[in-house]
Amino acid sequence: MANSFSVDKSVQGEVVVLEPKGFLDAHTAPEFEAAIQAQLDEGRNRIIVDCSGLTYISSAGLGVFMGFVEDVREGGGDIKMCALIPKVRQVFELLGFHQLFHIEETLPEAVDRFEKAPVWEG
Repeated sequence: MANSFSVDKSVQGEVVVLEPKGFLDAHTAPEFEAAIQAQLDEGRNRIIVDCSGLTYISSAGLGVFMGFVEDVREGGGDIKMCALIPKVRQVFELLGFHQLFHIEETLPEAVDRFEKAPVWEG
């Protein structure tokens, strides 16, 4: 049985919210990568990834974030994350992603973070 995966999108002002749902692994990473690339192609570089529906992430999924973050930041934007379930948060923290990305508890907090700090300040 294949793991289901989807990416929903919504726009809040100048911020686009991507909501991956299901397993983000080597099989589904290209779909997530395409979703981010589509936003960049539309000129949107303020991206929030709402992880509330993300039940699993592999190294391939994490690689998608790393593959885009430098270009997004060089373009004056950022990728911020919110609503990680404990299992996914543990992976992010274990690999030091909390030191490379803003990770907020809720979507409103992530949107607010863009208001206060539109780009990564370290």
